[in-house]
Amino acid sequence: MTRKTIVITGANRGIGRASVQAFAEHGYDIWACARRPSGAFEADMAEESARTGAAITPVCFDLLDEAAVQAGVKAILGEKRDVDVLLNCAGIPYGGLFTMTPLEKLREVYQVNVFAQVQLMQLFARRMMRQRSGCIINLCSVGGIEAQPGYLAYGSSKAAMIWITRCASRELGRYGIRVNGIAPGLVDTDMGGFKSDAERERVLERTSLGRLGRPEEIAAAALYLASDAAAFMTGQIMVLDGGRV
Repeated sequence: MTRKTIVITGANRGIGRASVQAFAEHGYDIWACARRPSGAFEADMAEESARTGAAITPVCFDLLDEAAVQAGVKAILGEKRDVDVLLNCAGIPYGGLFTMTPLEKLREVYQVNVFAQVQLMQLFARRMMRQRSGCIINLCSVGGIEAQPGYLAYGSSKAAMIWITRCASRELGRYGIRVNGIAPGLVDTDMGGFKSDAERERVLERTSLGRLGRPEEIAAAALYLASDAAAFMTGQIMVLDGGRV
C-alpha cells in the first residue's frame, strides 16, 4: 500500500511535534517543518523516523518571510509526490489590550497566524486540485470564538482562520479536498505559557474536566480529520476545550 504524505508546520514542539509522532505511527511519511534548522531538531526527527519506519524530512522556513515559505513549499513539491494532508500547527501568541497593541505587533501576528497559513493552503491546494484529493487541517483556537479582553491580535487572527477554513472548504470541495479546523482550549504547551497563572486558573475553573489539554489529544483529533472515517466532514471547526462552559 502506498504510504500517504503529510506536511506539518510547527513540527519541532507542542501540538506539531505530537502530530509528527501520531502520523508517523499511523503510516504517514512526513515533511516536518520548523522555523530554523538545528541539529537537535534533525536528530529528533531522525530518531522518530527510525522508531516508526516513517520517512520524516525536516524542512525549515520562517513564516514571517513570504519568499522563504515559497522556497520551502517548492522543495516539498519538487519531490513529485502527492501531498495528502497539510496540517497547519505553527503560530505565535500575543497578549495585549486593544488600546495597547501596536500595529506592528498586529501585523506580525497576522503574518504568521493568517497570511502565511493562507499562502501554504494556496500553494498545496493547487497540487491537491490536480490530484483531485487532499485534506487541509488548520489549528484555530477557542480564542477565535470567545472574545476576551487582552487578546486582540491572537484572538482575531484565529477568528480569521476559522472563517478562512470554512470559505476554503466551500471552494475546494468540488476537487475532493476537505478543509477543517481544530479549536483547542488551553493546552499544556509552551504557547500556553504566555497566560499568567491567574488567567490559567480562571480558565481551568470554567473547564468541566478541570485540566489542561495534552498535545497528543489534539494530534489524535487531527489524525481523525485526516482519516477516511471523516470523509464526509468538511468546513467544520472541532472544539477541544475540555468543556469550557
